[in-house]
Amino acid sequence: MKTDEKYVPVFKALGDETRLKIVEMLSDGELCACDILESFQLTQPTLSYHMKILTESGLVNSRKEGPRMRYSNNESMISSVKEFWDTIDSSSK
Repeated sequence: MKTDEKYVPVFKALGDETRLKIVEMLSDGELCACDILESFQLTQPTLSYHMKILTESGLVNSRKEGPRMRYSNNESMISSVKEFWDTIDSSSK
């Protein structure tokens, strides 16, 4: 896989308004799925779908704490995406 190909799932994940808002919410720190759910008018299965996409893209980390799922931004991936984005220079084309 070419280096830039690993970012395709990231940008696809961020192409959805709900997922973009979730990543923004998580920038303040780790949250329980129940806390995220309260901020949206979604069903639990719909939230699970969005969280699956975010975790599979590498943007979000998940961990189980008792019966609850807790989510946080993957700062390493976010830094990598920022660095990749900074290499895109449309003025050189």
